[in-house]
Amino acid sequence: MRPLVVPAAVLLALTGLTGGAHAADKPVKRTAQCQGDWIPGTPTADDVMKGEVSLVGLPPVKLGKKINWDASPYKNRSWEYVFHSLRWMGTLVVAYENSGDDKFLERAKEITADWWRHNKPGASKPYVWKDHPVSLRTQALVCLSMHVDDPWLKDSLSAHAKLLSTPSLYKKGHNHGIDQDIALMAIGCRYKRSDWSKLAVRRLTETVKLDVDSQGALREQAPRYAVYVYGRLQVAMTNMRECGIKVPGDIAGRAESLKDFIAHSTQPNGYMAPLGDGSAETEPKMETGTPAQEVKVYRSGYAYGRTEWGKPDSAYYSIRFGPGMKYHGHEDHLGVTYYAQGRDILVDAGFHSYERSKYRYWTMSHEAHNVPTVVGARFRPRTASRLVDSSLGKDRQAYELTDQAYGVSRTRKVLVNHGEDIMAVRDGAAGGKKVRNIWRFADSLTLVSNKGGVVVLGDGKFKVALVQLSSSCRPLTGQKVERGGKLGWVSPTYLSRKPATVVVSPAAADVLTIVVPGVEDPKVSCSGGKVTVHTADGAVSFSANLI
Repeated sequence: MRPLVVPAAVLLALTGLTGGAHAADKPVKRTAQCQGDWIPGTPTADDVMKGEVSLVGLPPVKLGKKINWDASPYKNRSWEYVFHSLRWMGTLVVAYENSGDDKFLERAKEITADWWRHNKPGASKPYVWKDHPVSLRTQALVCLSMHVDDPWLKDSLSAHAKLLSTPSLYKKGHNHGIDQDIALMAIGCRYKRSDWSKLAVRRLTETVKLDVDSQGALREQAPRYAVYVYGRLQVAMTNMRECGIKVPGDIAGRAESLKDFIAHSTQPNGYMAPLGDGSAETEPKMETGTPAQEVKVYRSGYAYGRTEWGKPDSAYYSIRFGPGMKYHGHEDHLGVTYYAQGRDILVDAGFHSYERSKYRYWTMSHEAHNVPTVVGARFRPRTASRLVDSSLGKDRQAYELTDQAYGVSRTRKVLVNHGEDIMAVRDGAAGGKKVRNIWRFADSLTLVSNKGGVVVLGDGKFKVALVQLSSSCRPLTGQKVERGGKLGWVSPTYLSRKPATVVVSPAAADVLTIVVPGVEDPKVSCSGGKVTVHTADGAVSFSANLI
């Protein structure tokens, strides 16, 4: 499998730290605590020296010589967290190690001492001392401590260690807990506090077993975080070895198992399926190897399949089920995504940001995903769903899923055919209830026609058809199509919002939906309990029951 790529905000570059050449005042020893992949690509050390920082992909902000630690120029929570992580300060210490120029170290010391004066625990905004900023900031402070031995810095690291070791503040079974353990271990190893180091390793072992299941699936319900967790576990294991600590087998084994999960969660175009809090621009840059199987079902709630590995025009799908929404998950249960003929076809609304906005919460809702809804029933959040049956052939897979997210049994059957590409989905509900389903297409696809139960969308010469039939195999008409409005939106990149075409079916007791890529005028017929669809590459027949 070809290498995969991660956005700059996730995997951090080490090049261009100083932005220019600087004469060395004296040789400086490079330290393991400062060298590594934790330094952000932006801002550079020269940017910081000029009092200018660019964080989380937002435009640069001029901080000046005297920094306002209450600054929040974009009212963006992620910007505030990263600002107080002080990793951007760490670029100065790395520049000092690389160049020997004392001015970098002096400014790093000045910034950090000023931060400590204004941000002692209890004397600053609460988020400054939340678990994640504390964890991420520790790396920068430990790095600085390799060259600065002042009492105030030791006091600061001691305050960090106290919080990191407090049981009630520990985020067990979550990537934040992993970062807390990496940070506590770093302080313990730096100051030879074996109690802190041992606590960190013990907790980390327990957290990894909770966060990564025995199949290698990340349980945080957003596959892109598997890339982050894999990278952080590499850091944790490296730090253990440098501290003379044996790496527990559970940590090493679960970290290795993530590679297959990341590969299966990645579409043929190299971008990860944007499930949960996962951006459509996440392209993991790591060598995962090529899994032995094209189809994989994870008990934690994912079914993935593709035509074959290594071909960008291979078909690919994802199906969600499993435990109710938590951590970085969305209300996407029974939802599907579909990629075929080299392009996205069906997509989720995506990940916009972590801002507490109405739109952010909408992107997490069931209406922002390709799911069936039960007419006249209230949706019950955080309901678990089950995969009750599956048939996994080489060229065709079928699944049956169910839950009670609307108080009655809601059932979805999914069939995907490869080669002659189609996705067929059958939705229904118990108790005589009617269902209505939602289909969100990639933003590049716009409406061509809507008649007779067939909706055609296109992008230039490429066309895709959505056909809907009733239980008697008659055309189901009355589809509502919107672009923008209430439902027609996607967020393909961080903080972006674009109109997309959404098709909403009419209400019916049973809805069979067939998505046919590459076809403008699909011919569909039914006979003897079978459905035949003519695709761009030939005819496909399947049971009307799908499975």
